[in-house]
Order: sequence, then C-alpha cells, then structure tokens
Amino acid sequence: PTEVLTIPDNDPDHRTISMTSAARASVDGSKSHVSTHSFNFDRVFGGESTQGEVFEEISQLVQSALDGYAVNIFAYGQTGSGKTFTMEGTAEQAGMIERAVVQIFETMNGDLRSMGWEFDAPKVSFLEIYDEQLRDLLSGEEKEKLEIVHDRLAGRTSVKHLTEVEVTCSSAVHALLQTASKNRAVAATKCNDRSSRSHSVFQLRLNGRNSISNESTAGLLNLIDLAGSERLKVSGATGERQKETVAINKSLSALGDVIVALGNKEKHVPFRNSKLTHLLQYALGGASSKTLMFVNVSPVPSSYGETLCSLRFA
Repeated sequence: PTEVLTIPDNDPDHRTISMTSAARASVDGSKSHVSTHSFNFDRVFGGESTQGEVFEEISQLVQSALDGYAVNIFAYGQTGSGKTFTMEGTAEQAGMIERAVVQIFETMNGDLRSMGWEFDAPKVSFLEIYDEQLRDLLSGEEKEKLEIVHDRLAGRTSVKHLTEVEVTCSSAVHALLQTASKNRAVAATKCNDRSSRSHSVFQLRLNGRNSISNESTAGLLNLIDLAGSERLKVSGATGERQKETVAINKSLSALGDVIVALGNKEKHVPFRNSKLTHLLQYALGGASSKTLMFVNVSPVPSSYGETLCSLRFA
C-alpha cells in the first residue's frame, strides 16, 4: 500500500488536510482500492512552516491570559510527531512556551504599562503527569506528594507542594525548560526510542492591577505537551511500557470526553476521570477560559494509521 498526506492546492486558507491510501487488492495488481479522507481545521501547517508562523496563529490567545482569561494550549499526536518541538523548540528555534513568555513580557512592559497596568512578576510552574501521578519538573527532589487543590469559591486550582518560580525576564524561562527536560520521564518504545511517556503542563500565572481604573486581573496560561498517543499493537509495548500506554490512552480518552461534554454543554462533565482533566477543571470549564489544540501528525507512510487516528480525534 501507498499513502499520501497532502494540503490541497485549492485551499488558499490552509484549512484542509487530505489522506489518500492506495492498496492493491490482487497479486498481479490488476485491481486496486483508493480511499481518501479529508479533514477541516482552523489552520493546517505544512512541514515547511516555521515556529514563528505557528506562534503568530496563537499570539492573540496568549494575549488573552494578560486580559484575565485561563488559556489552554495542547499539543496532541503520536510519539515522534513533533509535539515537544512545537512546545519547547530548540536552541536555534524557540517553541511556543518561550515565544509566549517573550510576548507577555513585551506587552506587560510596553502597551499595558502605558495604559496604567502594573503586573507582578509572573509565576511559573512545570509538572508532569506520569502513570496518573504528579511530578514536579522544577524540583530536583520530591519531598512531599503533590496534591491537586480546588478553591471552588475563587474557581482556582493549585497544586500543594509544587515549586513556583517568579520570573523577572523572558530569558529566565529557557533555563527552567532545560531543568524540566532533564527531569521528564522518557522511555523507549517501538515508535520512538526517546518517547515521552508523560503529559507535561507548563503553567504561568499573571496578576495585574490598573492604577487609573482600579481594575485587577488574574490570568493563567497552560501549555500542555501531551504524552504520545499510540495503539498498543503499533507501539509494541510490553510489561511496564504496556501499562504506561494503557494509562496514557485512558487519560487522552478522558480529555476527549471532557472536551465533548463541554462542547455539548452537558450538566455533568467527567473532570475526575483523569489527573490531567482534574488539574485543568477550572481552566477548561470556567466562564473565562479559552482552549486550542495543536495536532501533530507524521507524513511518513508507515504512520498512516496513527495519523488517521490523530486527525479523527482532533
């Protein structure tokens, strides 16, 4: 079989992606079957797109965190499809996290300050959820178990014993990302020998007040690099890796269920079905929340099945 992943030429707004699979149905090749799947999104980026172009698409959403919104930006997809590169980037090509922080500091110290706004130093935390357990990525040692705590009156979530670091300039975040990267859980799978086996959640809290109007604002930016989505039969996972894959897929399924329930405005939203959705309960379901999801897919023919699953999830 041969598979092709394309962005149609007749789509100037880059909103469509198509998958075509051609398989021979007989030994002599006299019969063949062609199937095409097309998906529509807010924006589709090709392999030649730059990190700057991708960030431009979400820059207004990042701005909303300064305006007092809870903003969630996810990266979803199979292992090795570029989720961590999108979020954390490299030394040469900064990812969404560093670009978001740079924009926030520029806006805080520029336009907003001229309008009478003063902000406290943003507070940064970075955790991972591995096998439904929370781990602090900014702490070298775990002294006490991390606990999710909801303040229902304030509609705010905190994590007890989690390290929070005040950052006074955007460049300080680069060192924090390096620390987090070293502490993150990785293990070998058939799909990628440096596979991330955990969800990572970068959180930045913003508190500001206006000396002219006496207004105040409290915003939150969540940048979430989800664990790689793989079907068990493809990942080749056994033993401990199999247990991890089951936990990851259950968590991703729970996230999908929550998003569907919120979209349908259902009375009951199953936030407590996973640690990830429990942590993000108020950020996802609050009145002042905004959410975007990047879906990373691989153009490699051998990834056709996983890519199709990712696009269907999206």
